[in-house]
Amino acid sequence: MSDFLTTRELAALLRVKERKVYDLVATGTLPVRRVTGKLLFPRKEIETWLGATPEAREGDEAPAPGEHAQLPLILAGGHDPLLEWALRESRSGIAAFLDGALDGLARAERGECIAVGLHIPDAQGWNVGTVEGRFCREPWVLIEWARRVRGLIYRPDNARPPKNLKDVRGLRFQARQPEAGSELVLDRLLSAEKMTRADLRVVDTIERSETDLALAIATGRADVGLGIAAAARLHNLDFLPLLEERFDLLVWRKSYFDPPFQKLVAFCRAPLFEARAADLGGYDVSGFGTVHFNCC
Repeated sequence: MSDFLTTRELAALLRVKERKVYDLVATGTLPVRRVTGKLLFPRKEIETWLGATPEAREGDEAPAPGEHAQLPLILAGGHDPLLEWALRESRSGIAAFLDGALDGLARAERGECIAVGLHIPDAQGWNVGTVEGRFCREPWVLIEWARRVRGLIYRPDNARPPKNLKDVRGLRFQARQPEAGSELVLDRLLSAEKMTRADLRVVDTIERSETDLALAIATGRADVGLGIAAAARLHNLDFLPLLEERFDLLVWRKSYFDPPFQKLVAFCRAPLFEARAADLGGYDVSGFGTVHFNCC
């Protein structure tokens, strides 16, 4: 973890143009170091500046209520095998409670976590419209985790392997909990095919994670389900890709700067993380850390 931010990194996090950062430096507002002609911003001093009063920030907007509260060190939201692994391997100290994207959003609104994993389709593509509608006046930042391939998972011995979503008719279909982002994706795919839930032969039980869904199919409790390529590969199942989705992390802005989350970020920029993503399959992590929305 670097002790300093570059001009570009600070501008992205504050959701301003780099020119604005230079203006704040010129007025003496921002803590800064000049090293061989470059501007570097000490991370801890920037944290202090973010928590300063409006007067100390020379006219900037006041922080949103509760911006600098200490939230539980929990990452909630959608399940992802790569994320679950990275939280453990990074030794970040962040606990996982991955019980669905919608569950995570509700927990974020109640102040029960520092970050939420999201893969919610909306009018702006993935996640941005949803976050903007629910958190536009609160200090959350939306950063990219990975792009994942999602499609139909089924056993290699399936007598009638599906070639498209319409082919799942008559097959025992494994669903997820209503709070799961994959259920929202399923509704969108069904609508595109002019299908409804009534066209699916859904089994009675639900599975609460990507890997549990794949396990249900591998053990014969269901014939097919909508899941990610990595989960299919973990259980040696066949996979029919249908779309690529973007899985983002909605992070409480102060927590982004704190050591636990920065430890996770540093780990995910190392070669070991990229190698694991490649081993699991179905991931594109080249956009990791890209800021897609920075709330006011």
